[in-house]
Amino acid sequence: MSAVTGIHHVTAMASRPQPNLDFYVGRLGMRLVKRSVNQDDPGTYHLFYADGVGTPGTDLTFFPWLHIAPPRRGSAEIAEVALAIPPDTRGAWRARLERAGASGLGEEDRFGERALSFADPDGLPVALVESDDARDFVPWARGPVDTAEQVRGLHAVRVRVRDAAPTRAVLTDVLGLVEVGHEDGWVRFAAGDGGSGTLIDVREDADAPPARLGRGSIHHVAWRVPDDPAQAAVRQALLREGLQPTPVIDRFWFRSVYFQEPGGTIFEIATDGPGFGVDEDTERLGETLVLPPWLEDDRPRIEAVLPPIEMPVS
Repeated sequence: MSAVTGIHHVTAMASRPQPNLDFYVGRLGMRLVKRSVNQDDPGTYHLFYADGVGTPGTDLTFFPWLHIAPPRRGSAEIAEVALAIPPDTRGAWRARLERAGASGLGEEDRFGERALSFADPDGLPVALVESDDARDFVPWARGPVDTAEQVRGLHAVRVRVRDAAPTRAVLTDVLGLVEVGHEDGWVRFAAGDGGSGTLIDVREDADAPPARLGRGSIHHVAWRVPDDPAQAAVRQALLREGLQPTPVIDRFWFRSVYFQEPGGTIFEIATDGPGFGVDEDTERLGETLVLPPWLEDDRPRIEAVLPPIEMPVS
């Protein structure tokens, strides 16, 4: 059985950081657990939104590039991120998002679950899905959303590809996911023990043009492994399949291996630890700009180019 236990985080692309912060903290009530920079482009923020302590599997992150172009939707695209909400809260969330002026609001049932879909301020497709599955979650007591209704973490991602067979082979034969359902052209796979936070839906669309990343696009999805030996085992399995994973990259709060799956989307294998509390007190997460040690010498230059941002007022 594969060491992959579920989704670790999802990273998307935004334009202006302040509206992004206002929406995900002020409207969705997620906690900013890390205010840092894109380690490959340190002049750009990397904003991490999660539960009250940044539990792995609750983390939606953004690279805000001020002048990023619009995307082209199509194949080879992580087309949507779904977040888990408690049962019987879809109506309250719809009212909250209507007051916030969210666009594209729609309700549907997916694989027996009640979903509310919408677009964030940059057009990123997001869904809130009711789930009573047991999962690791720590509420944010000081957040703007009542703890009984807060986003519980990542629920699923949706991927569109031109040919689903090679993607399916990587998910099942390499990462160890299991096919668990079919609905309206989507095929659902689950990692680990299954349930909320482990799911990916794949849809084949042979006629779709290739997608182009832009504002409101998902850059990659990261899959969870518990530790370094588990990550090494998955990396070796990827090498055996000729998928050319990167070496292990130290992101300070976790360690990462990246690869492009055959359908064209970017996957990451990320360790659960050491976690966001390794360099900040849990009570102060996200309040100030934090940098990994190897970027500290560049702090004055980095701070000079980053636009100022302020936490939204509840």
